[in-house]
Amino acid sequence: MHEAILSFGSNLGDRFKNLKKAIEYVSKLPKTSTIKVSSIYETAPLGVSEEQNFYLNCCARIITEFSPEILMGCCLGVETALGRARPYKNASRTIDIDLIFYEDLKINKKNLQTPHPFWHERAFVLKPMMDICENGIFFGFDIKKFLLKCKKEDIKKIEP
Repeated sequence: MHEAILSFGSNLGDRFKNLKKAIEYVSKLPKTSTIKVSSIYETAPLGVSEEQNFYLNCCARIITEFSPEILMGCCLGVETALGRARPYKNASRTIDIDLIFYEDLKINKKNLQTPHPFWHERAFVLKPMMDICENGIFFGFDIKKFLLKCKKEDIKKIEP
């Protein structure tokens, strides 16, 4: 079994329900179990030119027998099942699932990069990861250090 961290985000429809359903679907994948899920955080959209709804974000720590490529394919399938459309880059979405880490594996392919190339710059990923990683460390990656350094966009913990 391999450990991985997934990041979930939603800014369309019932954002809270979208996150819960995505985590539920990932948890039901064969050869995969969810170890821990972070709190949910609300953040403003980043890097978009049009007005968009705020995002709800969380992270999950999982174990899986799937390779990173198959796991990412499963996540894309969950996105499709929950109505994700991709009309253009950075469009609003019902759900977005990113593979942030797959243990300490480094992959640099066109459609898959681990660690995720921007994980260390985004408080909406780092803050939830702190909830699920003991001492702010995941396979040698110091999440706490990067959270202290990163530009702090407004991030608000949401109580369901």
